[in-house]
Amino acid sequence: MLFIVKVTTNKEDKVIEMISTRIIKKSLPVFCLARPHGLKGYIIIESADRDSAEECAFNLPYVKGIVKKTVEYAEIKNMLEPKVEDYNIEIGDIVEMIGQTFKGEKAKVTRIDKAKGDVVVSLLGASVPIPVTVKMDNVKVIRREKEESKDKENVSDEKEDDGDDLDEG
Repeated sequence: MLFIVKVTTNKEDKVIEMISTRIIKKSLPVFCLARPHGLKGYIIIESADRDSAEECAFNLPYVKGIVKKTVEYAEIKNMLEPKVEDYNIEIGDIVEMIGQTFKGEKAKVTRIDKAKGDVVVSLLGASVPIPVTVKMDNVKVIRREKEESKDKENVSDEKEDDGDDLDEG
């Protein structure tokens, strides 16, 4: 069964450490401790029953109490499982900054780190190219390098076709 424990904000790691020590000392039937990313002030305990969950968290510093209602895994699944977002960003793309200090600036992507969710860009408006690392969700693609090269090929094909039409007529 899953139980939610209310703790002091930013003390979640310390509480997990103290609870795990108590679980080991008393050999309590607790299977998992989790600190969901993005959910401050709460930790999740998976234990055999409510008594063991209460016993492992009882009278510890920074612990404010256990939420009375048990939760199902489906309710907290999105907090525990990492989201793998597939960003459609490639090296050489021209992007616009939509967040942080360079908002509205245009830049060219020079490197991508999908594991960290970062892109390294070179600002186009700067007189000296400076590599800046930003999160992928803080940029939006406005132009692709491949599309530009296709457009140039199409334009050159059209010019050749126009020339051919003149020779025939």
